[in-house]
Amino acid sequence: MINQHSDNLFNPQLKKTLLEGYKFGWFDWFCLWYPPGWLIIFNRHWQHYHQDPDGWNWLEYGLFLIPGGFYIALFIRWLRLGCRSPRSEIGEFDPNYQKAFRDEVIAPIIKYYFRGELHKIENLPQTGPMIVAMNHAGMCFPWDFLTLGYLLSKTRGWLVQPLAGVSLFDHPWIIWWLPPGWSKVMGGVRAEFNDFEAAIQERKILLYAPEGLRGPKKGWAKRYQLETFDLSFLQLSQRYQVPILPVICIGNENLHPWTLNIKKLQKLLNLPFLPISPLIPLFILFPSMGVWAMRSRLRYFIQPLHTAELKESKTERAEAYKKAQQLREKLQYEINQL
Repeated sequence: MINQHSDNLFNPQLKKTLLEGYKFGWFDWFCLWYPPGWLIIFNRHWQHYHQDPDGWNWLEYGLFLIPGGFYIALFIRWLRLGCRSPRSEIGEFDPNYQKAFRDEVIAPIIKYYFRGELHKIENLPQTGPMIVAMNHAGMCFPWDFLTLGYLLSKTRGWLVQPLAGVSLFDHPWIIWWLPPGWSKVMGGVRAEFNDFEAAIQERKILLYAPEGLRGPKKGWAKRYQLETFDLSFLQLSQRYQVPILPVICIGNENLHPWTLNIKKLQKLLNLPFLPISPLIPLFILFPSMGVWAMRSRLRYFIQPLHTAELKESKTERAEAYKKAQQLREKLQYEINQL
């Protein structure tokens, strides 16, 4: 599936660079085991394949690694760019770059750090399209999504795209942290109904969190307790005859443990959630740890395919809500057993 797109998506310069590949070297291993360095890995990989004059440089990377150094690096970069923000380029989904990032960066992180595992593979279809619905949690960078996407791609060769919160596309912090358009180039679909529907019409394989942001922001006290499911994925599943593949993740609640969400402060800063935990002093000293998460063992249990069957009536929304919560209760039972 990836090869069908490869000839059209890289410009000649990028194709040439792709052949050389990115080597996960000693400095990357150091960054992997030194949490303030994770953001360096992401940006260095991007700069290997793209010209990015507005991106971070080596002096600024070095400052990431010392307490409070990120703030100095941010100020230096702002001055270097002429006292402006990095250019917000609108990129398109690039399957080749997603594959390169997956194989060269995500693979070692998942193998040695998150230790991702797929279970009940006999329930995994051979091909798509489908909506892969997972209990998204952790109140941190969406490593449970990235890990599942990697494992599905590795096992079936699928081209997987996640529905991602709007803040991952255009929040000012993301624009400074990550390369321009990174979320979209990596395949992210904005978690808005119109974008979701358009992606389903294109018969894609989509990663989806039925709880929405209620899942990751519920906090440590409600770990492994599923929140109310949204209706849209069931309605779109029936409308376009796209099956739902439920997946249960065990281990994602440990990605950022002991958290609670301060809703008023979260809204004030226009963030999807604001995790407050004993780790917060580290994040204040090292803001580059924003893409890091605690080491965990992420286990994914594939459930049988689910087909939405909604009655055609004036109460379709009520019927969809009822079916969505029935699926939630079924998955909650399986989570409790696990």
